[in-house]
Amino acid sequence: MRAMVPARHQSGTAKTTAKSTFRPEIQGLRSVAVLMVVTYHIWFGRVSGGVDIFLLVSAFLMAGQFTRRYAAGQNTALLMHYLHHFRRLLPAAVTVIIGTLAATYLFMPATRWMDTIQQGWASLFYVENFLLQSQAVNYYASDHSSASPLEHFWSLSIQGQVFIIWPIIFVGVAWLARRFKLAYIPLLRYIFGLIFLASLVYSVVFTASDQASAYFSTLARLWEFALGTLLALFLPSLKFSRTVRIVLGWVGIVAMLSCGLILNVEGVFPGWVALWPTLAAACLITAGQTGSRFGVDRFLSSKPLVRMGNNSYALYLWHWPMLVIYLAWSGKTHAGWLSGTAIIIAAMIMAVLTTRFIEKPWREWKWPEANRRRSLVSLVAVGTVALLPLTGWPLQIEQTNRTLLANMDARNPGAAAVGGQYVYTPDRSVPLVPAMTAIDADWPMFPTPCTTAKDPQEFVNICTNGIKNGKKNVVVIGSSHAHVLNTPLLTMAAKNDWSLTSITKGYCPLGEDTAADITQACVDFNKSTLDEVLKMHPDVVVTTSTRTNAQPGVPEKLDPGWVSEVKTLNAAGIQVVAFRDTPRAAEPVPACLEKNPGAYVACGSQRDQIYSEDSPTAAVAGELPDTKFLDLSKYFCPDTNCPAVIGNVIVYKDDNHVTATYMKTLTPYFEQAFMAATGWT
Repeated sequence: MRAMVPARHQSGTAKTTAKSTFRPEIQGLRSVAVLMVVTYHIWFGRVSGGVDIFLLVSAFLMAGQFTRRYAAGQNTALLMHYLHHFRRLLPAAVTVIIGTLAATYLFMPATRWMDTIQQGWASLFYVENFLLQSQAVNYYASDHSSASPLEHFWSLSIQGQVFIIWPIIFVGVAWLARRFKLAYIPLLRYIFGLIFLASLVYSVVFTASDQASAYFSTLARLWEFALGTLLALFLPSLKFSRTVRIVLGWVGIVAMLSCGLILNVEGVFPGWVALWPTLAAACLITAGQTGSRFGVDRFLSSKPLVRMGNNSYALYLWHWPMLVIYLAWSGKTHAGWLSGTAIIIAAMIMAVLTTRFIEKPWREWKWPEANRRRSLVSLVAVGTVALLPLTGWPLQIEQTNRTLLANMDARNPGAAAVGGQYVYTPDRSVPLVPAMTAIDADWPMFPTPCTTAKDPQEFVNICTNGIKNGKKNVVVIGSSHAHVLNTPLLTMAAKNDWSLTSITKGYCPLGEDTAADITQACVDFNKSTLDEVLKMHPDVVVTTSTRTNAQPGVPEKLDPGWVSEVKTLNAAGIQVVAFRDTPRAAEPVPACLEKNPGAYVACGSQRDQIYSEDSPTAAVAGELPDTKFLDLSKYFCPDTNCPAVIGNVIVYKDDNHVTATYMKTLTPYFEQAFMAATGWT
């Protein structure tokens, strides 16, 4: 992973000092770091701390570049600096993004295409870390088969963001130093020292409270860049004997290589424990060129490692998508020693080819260096190469799915196939709907965007249909299974001029007892939701009643806490319509169908493993006279089976949420039951 262009590759005025500033042992350090990242990812399924070393090295090199410019009396044109820098980084990144999109199309399940495209956009514009934070991704998961093939761009995104921020600081401090006749280097030390302390404290606190998000946080990583910058600022004044530097070098390399084996990286990074690999790298950089045959720099400066350092950026780019796509294609969760070795060799070959035929020629092309316009044109040209597939492919996917949905009618009757309206003859030649490429987003579609919680891991959705002061006021509350009910309700509300509001939280059924597998956060959410609904005083509240279980053979249940909350609503004069929960499958249905086309029953579940013979609601119905219990389970389990596909419509978008497409076909039956329960016309 290239932190920045090595000194010997700098153009313009920096070129004259290339020989004096190039440090081969740092190239070797980068080689060792990238090998740590690659081998730990592929062979061990662990995080090594190698990325943290890259962040420090990139800041160290950048600081040296700017301090040398200041010492030489050179001004930095920020815009040209940015264009020059990203023009050199982008070609290899675009090559990998396009190659990953092509491999995704050829080898990855269609259910993962749209996610890869989304990750491609985020990677191209250096915001991948923000996207992963919003998705609450677990980067530590040892099973990489379900990861995004572009997930590793998170670190490059953080680097890209710092590559924008750091030059502003250096240029701003240079202006202050000249304007007020201040000492440049000491002023930089104070500023980056404050950044280091503030970011480290933030990182420790954030990591302790939410490590998965902290791992991708730019603010939680700034201290690593600041440490590398401070090292560059203090290193010229550090005078150690050769013996001390030899010891520092070996301490650094041992600590660096042992980091991922000794530390629980998965549990504590990037908090204070990330000082281990970064300080190890600092020791190696401080050791420098010892000139001793016993110094570790003799190993790091060897030609093979220096040459690999030139390809380290491309190697980092290629290794992760190759690993993830291989695992997805093979159906494995880990790479073995043989397959892992093959992946590493293939990644090295692609890295050398990318560096030799794409990155190096583009870097050495002089035409864009003439002025900002040319540099901007070349940068836009490279980005456009990635924009074409990132734009065109999702449009093609959307058009294909739109065509399938437009042609449903009798070919894809869904719930009507078991509704008794006519005899349906299954036709396996008819494409299933929704398309696998669109099924992940097949949720209820509100006319205006829903409001979500600030914390993406809270899974809160507050939605309305935009009709104010409707003839009826309907509110949906409960878990994501209640949210699914919005699809038929939206159709009914539009037809009858109802106001519809939905307040739901994933993994959070109605209840107030943490002993019933309900978290305290869920209990708090339910209490606040109940208060809000009592203030709204709608005509009816819609929710789910029972809870089906993900474990086969464990039947549905009705929580006592659910009864208590519904009693509160009824006591306030609010009618409740409660639907029996929907079935669950043993594994995600789309993935099962892609592996086993036509296995509609096998990819589903058995009714007797989902439902009790008698619904648990029968025992409490007498206590809740203003609550109507509705059971639509026959449309999901028409016999002893609860199939994954009914009437050529895929019923589940994962292992438990019903697709909006199937709920649309269920709407006539849903509406009939709902209107009878409420007595509305």
